[in-house]
This record gives sequence, C-alpha cells and structure tokens, in this order.
Amino acid sequence: MEATVSLREEVTDLLQRLIRIDTVNPPGNETKAAELLREYLESNGVRCELYAKFPERANLVARIPGTGDGPRLALLSHTDTVLADPAEWQLDPWSGELRDGEVWGRGALDMKGQVAASAVTMASLARDGFEPGGDLIFIAEADEEMGTERAGLPYLCEEHPDAVRAEYALNEGGGDRLQFGGQVLYLCATAEKMSSPFRLRVRGRSGHGSMPGIADNALLKAAKLIERLGELKFEPRLGPETKAFFEVVSDGKAPAAEDALAFAKGAHPLGAELLEPLLAMTVAPTMIEASKKRNVIPALCEITVDCRLLPEQTQAEAEQLIRAQLGDDGYELEWVEGHGGSRSPIDTPCRPTLSRALFIIVNIARMPPCSGPISQPVAPPLSPNASHWMRAAFGTVAYGFFPMRMMEAELALRLIHSADERAAVEDLELGVRFLRHAAEAIGRLRP
Repeated sequence: MEATVSLREEVTDLLQRLIRIDTVNPPGNETKAAELLREYLESNGVRCELYAKFPERANLVARIPGTGDGPRLALLSHTDTVLADPAEWQLDPWSGELRDGEVWGRGALDMKGQVAASAVTMASLARDGFEPGGDLIFIAEADEEMGTERAGLPYLCEEHPDAVRAEYALNEGGGDRLQFGGQVLYLCATAEKMSSPFRLRVRGRSGHGSMPGIADNALLKAAKLIERLGELKFEPRLGPETKAFFEVVSDGKAPAAEDALAFAKGAHPLGAELLEPLLAMTVAPTMIEASKKRNVIPALCEITVDCRLLPEQTQAEAEQLIRAQLGDDGYELEWVEGHGGSRSPIDTPCRPTLSRALFIIVNIARMPPCSGPISQPVAPPLSPNASHWMRAAFGTVAYGFFPMRMMEAELALRLIHSADERAAVEDLELGVRFLRHAAEAIGRLRP
C-alpha cells in the first residue's frame, strides 16, 4: 500500500508545481515547465534534452533507452494552457490547491495532469530498472494550444526527428469513462478532425456614431452572417471510428448515419453532446473585431470561426457547404490554416494492449470502485489533438488515451478550457499505473 500512496503523492505534488507555473499561450513561456520536468526526471535517472525554436518556449524530450528489439513508444503531452480569468474561478487558477481529493488549477485536465502522470511513469520505471524493447520517450511540447509559432511538435518532427520518432504514441483526447448502453466504456481517440479555422471579412462604409444613417455599418451586416452560421446543420456521416463505436454499443450493428444521434441520445445523457461533433464538420464563431472607437461606425468587420473537419473532408468541400448557407455575396472567406485530419488504424497490436492494461489496473489493482465491470475497455471516437504531426512524419500509430475513473465525463468535458478546472487525485494515480502497464506491455511487442 505504501507504493500506492507514494505514486499518488508524487504525481499530485508534481502537478501542483506545474500548475503554479503560468504557461498560458500566448505567450506560453513553457521553458519554465520544461526545466522543472528536467530537474525532476534527471534526479530519478532519466536522460533529458530541451529543444527550443525560441529560448522561452522549450520542449522537453526524455528517454528510457530500449534494447532495440521492440517498438518505440512516445508519451505525448503539452505544457502550455489556455487563458484563465480569476474572476470566474472559486480558487486562484494558478494555486494548484489540493481540495477534497482534487487538484485545482488551469491545465489540471488539459493537460498538465497527463504531463505529470507521464513524467512520474518515466521516473518510477527508471527507478525500477525498466528496460523496454524499444525506447520509451516522453515528449512535453510547447505551443499546442495555439500552434501559430510551430514551436512544439511540428518543430520537433521537422528539426529533430530522431529525438521523437516512434512506432506508437499515446496522447490526450480519450480515456473518459461512460456507462453507455449497459456497458462501461473507456473512450480511445484513434483519429482526429482537421483544425480549419477561417475568417469572414465584411465591408461597409465608416461614419460618425451619432449619424448612423449616412454610414454602412459592417458590424450589423456581419451579425446576419453570424446568425446564419449558428443555424448551420450538416448531413451526418459514419466514419470508421464512429461506425466501430456504434458497433460496440449496439450488439455489432451500427445505426444508419441519420439515426445515430437519436440512438446516442437514448443510450446516454451525454450521448448527443459527445457524438454530434464526431458525425459532421463543426463551425463555431469565436472572435469578432470591428471599430476601435466607440463613436466610429466600422467599415470593416472580421469574424473568426473555429471550424473542424472530419478526417476525410477537404476545405474545398467545407467552403462549398458554408457558402451555400451564407450566400455568395457580402463577405470574403479566408482559411487561416488547415492541419490535422488524420487517423490511425483501429486494429493494431497497440489497442488490445491498452485494453488489457486498463482491465488489469481497473479491475484488479486497489483503485476506487465504479459502477459495473468493464465489458469493452476501449472504443474509438475522434478527438482533436497534435497526434497528426507524428502520423505525418513517421507513420506513427497514435491514440488519444488517458483513463479517468473518478471524475464523470460530463463534468470533465465542461471543465476543460473553462473555470474551476481540476483533476481527481485518484485519476492521476490511475493514469500513472495505466501508463506503467502500457509501457511495459508495448515494450514487449515486436515491430
């Protein structure tokens, strides 16, 4: 039992220290977190390197060398976070306070909790003298939340490929526990949507705010477009991932695409919210910019829209659908970027290995109870993360999976990028124990 308490305390302490380092992106300042991780890991005998496109935005790569007769496994994570408004929080977002068995702070779920668990996995395995078949690599990248400076994983893959090359990778994006259709499922992300934000520009004619009749207010014209974006509905599709998911929860037969959402809603309270963005592309207006002065009617208004495409979709197809809703006139549409939209095979030696490792930890180890046994430990949804850089560069089989057992999926999904973000200590320990078993099992596979 001492080992259980030790691992739990170790990962809790490390997460608290990581949260207390403000790595809100922009500007990031991830070097401070990378240095903390390096100090911790090297004190436990793990070899580390820092790689930085910019001095203040370092990536950490740590490694337990393998014997060379097995596949390499990368534990992917990022140290930057989104912003936090302290006025919206019950506690200081950078306090790392431990309250009622939960660590509070920005990044606790996304994703400094997994960063800490991955680091403790490396440290504890090194202390045990672990020697995998292939290298076990821990990557704590910078600049994941924004990615505009390409200072994180794209920089590592392009400039330091030998440091991060791996046959398998585990990332964020899955691990939520759902009681779905009478089964206990732990969701695993085997693919991700393409991040395809776009910008709408609406032009008018400026004028004095006291005489609106002589101007052509671009902001008012933009408001109509925003309303139309909010009304957008797309035809649902069942890709390989969602089809496999429904086959798991519906006795081997997936519903028709048009019936999938209703089926999911009837099977779980969170079913519709979870599955709807996985069945079609999504558009969400998130930013608007117009006049800089209260008394100046804007001649230009820009709307930034967060858009995510299914792996098989193209921006050309998406633009056709968007223009069909908005009409062809009165705006300019510009794609800001387009990356991701990749998938890994569902049936590989890695996925059943994850299932077995999770089954061992949850059902045999002394972990907190949950409702019902695990009948299907891993089912495959889509999830946005940075795995596509590894897939594109090295053909890596990359899955998003970090199991959580104590915090309900409904709560976790609402806390990410929101106020009062926190992680359960029991889930942090579960994560460490799962990653240890997964690393040992994958280390025994043959390429």
